[in-house]
Amino acid sequence: MTHPHEPSPEIPPALQALRDRIDQIDHQFMALLAERHEIVGEVAAVKRATGVPIRDDGREAALLADRRKVASGSGLNPEVTESLFRLVLWASRNRQAKLHAAAPESLIPRTVAVIGANGGMGTMMSDFLSHMGNEMLLVDRDTTLSIEEAAKASDVVLVSVDIRETEEVIERAGPHLREDGLFTDVTSIKRSPVTAMLAASTASVIGTHPLFGPGVHTMQGQRVAITPARLVEGANWDTWLNSTLSAAGLTLLETTPEDHDRIMAVVQVLTHYSTEVLGRTMEQLNVSVEETLRFSSPIYHLELLMTARHFAQSPNLYSAIQMSNPNTTKVAKAFREAASEFESLIQAGDATAFHDAFGEVSTFFGPFAEQALAESTHLIDRLVERS
Repeated sequence: MTHPHEPSPEIPPALQALRDRIDQIDHQFMALLAERHEIVGEVAAVKRATGVPIRDDGREAALLADRRKVASGSGLNPEVTESLFRLVLWASRNRQAKLHAAAPESLIPRTVAVIGANGGMGTMMSDFLSHMGNEMLLVDRDTTLSIEEAAKASDVVLVSVDIRETEEVIERAGPHLREDGLFTDVTSIKRSPVTAMLAASTASVIGTHPLFGPGVHTMQGQRVAITPARLVEGANWDTWLNSTLSAAGLTLLETTPEDHDRIMAVVQVLTHYSTEVLGRTMEQLNVSVEETLRFSSPIYHLELLMTARHFAQSPNLYSAIQMSNPNTTKVAKAFREAASEFESLIQAGDATAFHDAFGEVSTFFGPFAEQALAESTHLIDRLVERS
């Protein structure tokens, strides 16, 4: 390894000539990617005019199979080639989504009030909805426009505030929203806010929960849970909302508020709880993060990244999620019992019982375990590439 103060080694002329040729080829490759980028724009226009969806799984599978075959015949690594073209396909879908390829030409722009517009998710949703051609009314603590004024003037009210403030905001906005309007939110729990929206208004009520944070580079390919609760006849807000969200390339998951909160107790609460316990344990052990990284396996590196990422974000967000979900107590109790069980087996040195417990969990995951091996290996490979 070259140290900062050491002079760079002299490059042999023959090596420099080869590097120059590689640079030329890379520039040609980028020019071809730019040409592909332009054609994708034309594809987006055709898809929007004809109603063809952005993603075509059959087309993508055939394309990847073809590129692997060509790679094999050219002496290239098919796995590396597939990874490259998966990125190309992702960029293609993202461009189509930004060009509204999935938005019906008949989609009518609306006046949308976003309450909590200066927050991370509020900003993301405001930018997206504005880009879709809607007229935006932005409300936050420092705006002159009030919650009540915005609700009166809008077709849609979207609530994007701290979970602990959501019901208060709903109670203020709801009475001023027209019956033919739409009341929605982006809260990470659903039963309480949906119940509050139903009680506070006569409008259509559709709860939503984007299953991603405002830090993502694109909404394309992300998921959002949809919980329709009241659809006023003739308003067709479900069609408008679904079409609008689909135009961003989002995958829509329709569910009930109760089922949503039950599943989120595992997807969010259990995940966050276990991460917080891991981080707290390392802190109490006074572990040197830098020293562990010297001996880091790819799996540990990935775990450490996710743990440190968690603690780099707002404690208000995570406390609100875990303290507001009605299923948190049950999940936390199960976590403690599982931790205690494995601690007892390890302390007792009971390898047989440990293997039995391990096997029971393995059986629980079933075929997904093999899928997890393949997908996590792909993630590890990408992580190693960046190191």
